[in-house]
Amino acid sequence: MQTEKVIDHIVNWLKDYATKANIKGFVIGISGGIDSAVTSTLCAKTGLDLLCLEMPIHQEQNQEDRASKHIQWLQDNFKNVNRQPVNLTPVFDSLLNSLPAVDDEEGRFMALANTRARLRMTTLYYFAALHGYLVAGTGNKVEDFGVGFYTKYGDGGVDLSPIADLLKTEVYAIGKVLEINNDILIAAPTDGLWGDDRTDEDQIGASYPELEWAMQMSDEGKEANDFSGRKKEVFSIYKRLNTVNQHKMVPIPVCVIPEMLK
Repeated sequence: MQTEKVIDHIVNWLKDYATKANIKGFVIGISGGIDSAVTSTLCAKTGLDLLCLEMPIHQEQNQEDRASKHIQWLQDNFKNVNRQPVNLTPVFDSLLNSLPAVDDEEGRFMALANTRARLRMTTLYYFAALHGYLVAGTGNKVEDFGVGFYTKYGDGGVDLSPIADLLKTEVYAIGKVLEINNDILIAAPTDGLWGDDRTDEDQIGASYPELEWAMQMSDEGKEANDFSGRKKEVFSIYKRLNTVNQHKMVPIPVCVIPEMLK
């Protein structure tokens, strides 16, 4: 990958899109992970306004610290960057207390993880509307189009996706060239939706390099029986997630009414 040229291409694409839409800037949620760090830096490099939101919900302190440190780094290097902390923990707790109790605690736990992402999306769009900004997405190619590892109408609810055609390893390569803080570069990827230190690999069962390999094999028409051992396991994980999460990757189904019935 021609990393510097890819960086320039994305920055120009962002600026051109916003300018043509008569939009003056971007808003983005900063999680303390590589994807939001890279995306926010690319947005900052456009020279347009950038508002970085910190939206903790019972967050691990190391995640909050990485996010805060990255925003400070952005502000030290770009004059067009502003920050806005929004503590969503009380909002989340209030909603939780308003919801009825259920017997399926595991299902409730998953639903509440996605609820965190949707509260953040709502907050991002509040500030986007307030300032006339676009919400910049932080999903990469493996998450968005491989395994669907994101929340529909949560972190998947955005106006544009600057890094969605980049594999996770490519995002890291760009991060190094952009000189993203090393504590972000070495941190294990996590979606931060559980209030603990579980990583993406803990949840998925495979690392991003493994998923990238499986994505390529799938694109080449391979099947699980073409592999054995760990490769077969990883490929099966990829295919299962790709299948069950297709609803995130295709347009919303529309019931088309036949003309004869109208």
